[in-house]
Amino acid sequence: MSAVEAKSVPDRLEALEVTTTGWSAEARGHALARLRNAGLPSKRDEYWKYTDPTTLNADDAPTAALFNAGEKPLFDDVERLKIVFVDGVFDAEASDDLTLENVEIARLADTEGADIHWAKGLYGVLENNGQTPVKRPFAALNTAMATDGVLIRVTGPVAKPVSLIYRHASDTSDAVLHHVIRVDDGGSLTLTENGPAAARFNKVMEVDIADGAAFHHVRAQGRDHERRAVTHMFARLGKESTFRSFTLTANGVLTRNECVIELTGDDALASVSGAAVGDGVFHHDDTVFVTHDALNCESRQVFKKVLRNGAVGVFQGKILVKEGAQKTDGYQISQSLLLDEDSQFLAKPELEIYADDVACSHGSTSGAIDEDALFYLQSRGVPLQQAQDLLVLAFLSEALEEIDSEELSDALRHRLEDWLARRSS
Repeated sequence: MSAVEAKSVPDRLEALEVTTTGWSAEARGHALARLRNAGLPSKRDEYWKYTDPTTLNADDAPTAALFNAGEKPLFDDVERLKIVFVDGVFDAEASDDLTLENVEIARLADTEGADIHWAKGLYGVLENNGQTPVKRPFAALNTAMATDGVLIRVTGPVAKPVSLIYRHASDTSDAVLHHVIRVDDGGSLTLTENGPAAARFNKVMEVDIADGAAFHHVRAQGRDHERRAVTHMFARLGKESTFRSFTLTANGVLTRNECVIELTGDDALASVSGAAVGDGVFHHDDTVFVTHDALNCESRQVFKKVLRNGAVGVFQGKILVKEGAQKTDGYQISQSLLLDEDSQFLAKPELEIYADDVACSHGSTSGAIDEDALFYLQSRGVPLQQAQDLLVLAFLSEALEEIDSEELSDALRHRLEDWLARRSS
């Protein structure tokens, strides 16, 4: 291990032990070996230079005070199957019966004692693939040490969304969850996630989408002001498959969301998008890596951040087009709206292309509210604060439009309107 790779708290890594029995044992052992080889990240790492991982590296989770927003639970009006975790522990009483047509749902903690399970062929596999060319130590740590999660296999169209609800009950909780999702040929699933989860949260989701299948993911992170989270989503797409993921983030000291997507089947579509609203002590990092390795595939990255009072937004997005991945259509946009001079947006867009028949573009902008638009609204009798809120919502709308479900999109839009109205008051 080189001097640069010898990351912080090596004693912590040496002390880690993984289970040695059950179907996940081999994957956990390999993940721990990867972690020890790579070490934990520091700001000297290229993909961590904008985000300080010190509190994520610490042996214990920093204290995060509980926060009661007094809001109606998000997606409460949506008919869905609810699966609840409190500080990373499954809550059976708060959850629905895990029975739903065309889908098999099991807990990671309940199945690990068995020698055989369908998830054995996926657990840690996509995470391992995603370690090249960029090391993702917190994902390896998760695969090695995850205490629970859901294993979801979809065999056909699922009539209603499956909803993962994360609740924060202890101000020192340190949750590690790992979800594995397999969508078989012709299947389709909508998955929602919401809630602050824990004082510190490490989550990995591996999603394997077979030919002709579809996976739609809508996530809301928040609203605890002091929470910290590092999440990873690894997705592999088959022929004519669809992957859509949208994340809305508000509040939180530190949030790092990584998404690694492989388009391995022809005519596949991947969309990953997000909207973040930060005020004050807020650091939000979206890091995305999309690999095109098939013909006639489309990928979209759309990220918008609204920042004020010293909040920081980060976007690192890459599109890699491999040799032979002709007819690729790759689109990437990252934009920030800075509501004062103290906030900052740091962007690192990248394209790496080895095919000659492609249409790829990337763009990144950062600026203040349009004074002409603001003046126009005020001249029509709209109060200043309301005019600003309307322009903020208009700015975020492109990201919200990436959500395939109008019902879920409306729920998030209304929640944003409520947040802005309360801030104004």
